[in-house]
Amino acid sequence: MSLIEAVQQFSDEEAAHQWLVERRWPEGIRCLACEGENVKRRKSQRKTPVLHCNDCKYEFTVKTDTVMHNSKLPLSKWVLAFYLFSTSIKGVSSMKLHRDLNITQKNAWHMAHRIRETWDTGTVVFAGPVEADEVYIGGLEKNKHANKKMKAGRGVAGKKPVVGVIDRPTNQIVTQVVDSTDKETLQGFVEGHTQEGAQVYTDDHRGYQGIARAHEVVKHSSGEYVKEQAHTAGMDSHWAMFRRGLTGTYHHVSEKHLQRYTTEFAGRHNSRPLDTIDQMTAMAQGSVGKRLPYKELIAE
Repeated sequence: MSLIEAVQQFSDEEAAHQWLVERRWPEGIRCLACEGENVKRRKSQRKTPVLHCNDCKYEFTVKTDTVMHNSKLPLSKWVLAFYLFSTSIKGVSSMKLHRDLNITQKNAWHMAHRIRETWDTGTVVFAGPVEADEVYIGGLEKNKHANKKMKAGRGVAGKKPVVGVIDRPTNQIVTQVVDSTDKETLQGFVEGHTQEGAQVYTDDHRGYQGIARAHEVVKHSSGEYVKEQAHTAGMDSHWAMFRRGLTGTYHHVSEKHLQRYTTEFAGRHNSRPLDTIDQMTAMAQGSVGKRLPYKELIAE
C-alpha cells in the first residue's frame, strides 16, 4: 500500500471507523460490558460514532479500552499513524507525526508511545535454534556534561543494557531492557524465551556461560565471528537497525521510555513479512486492552 492509497482509503472518518470496527470485531460487534450482540450505532454529535448495547444499555466506541482510549484525535489520523509506523523501518519521530498529521507535537508524542504498546505481545517462547546477544544504549561518557558523568570508567559505563533473542527458523525477535548483564539476568532471559531443547548461540560474554541449554559460542573477543553454525549475525543486524533508528530518527531516548522503543523495533521486525495492510491490522488488534494515559506516561 502506497502513501497515496492509504490517504485515499483512510482520510474519510467513516471509512476509518468501519475499518477499525471490522478489525476489532471481525465476527460482529459485541458489547464490551455484557458481550451481547444486540449492539446498535446511536445518533450522536460526537466525532467518533457511539455504540449502544440494547441489552445492558452500555455505551462505548471503537476506541474504548484500546491505546486510543479517551483520545480526541480523529480515527483517520490514528489509522494513518499506524501506516506511518508500519512503513518507516527506522521509526517515526513525534515532530514528523506532528507535521504529517497536523496535530500538536505533544499529541504526537503521546500517540507514538501508545502505538508502541500495540507491539507488546507478552512472553514468547522459541523452539530454536536461537541467537542471543546484548547491546548497550546511551551516550558516551566523554560527551556528557560534567554533572551527568558517572565517573565509573570507560566502555559501557552509564549505558543501559538491552538483551535480545532471535529465532532462526521464524526470524522472530524478542528484546528487553535489563538492569544488569550478569549470569542470573542473561540466562534467565534466554531460558525464559526458549524451550528446554533449544540450541542457543552467543558470543563469549561470561553471563551466558553455564546456561541450561545446548550452547555454542563464538569468541568475539578473539576476533572470531562465525564458527560453522555458531554466530550472532541476526541479532547484530537487528541491533544495527535499532541504533540507526535511535541516532537518526529519535536522537535521544530516555532510560524511562527505552523499553517501548525496543518493543517498537522488535515488533516492526517481526511483522515485516506481512503486507502493509496486514501489519496495520495487527497493530489495530494489538491495541486492545492497552490504555496508556498521559499522566501515567509522564509519571516519575
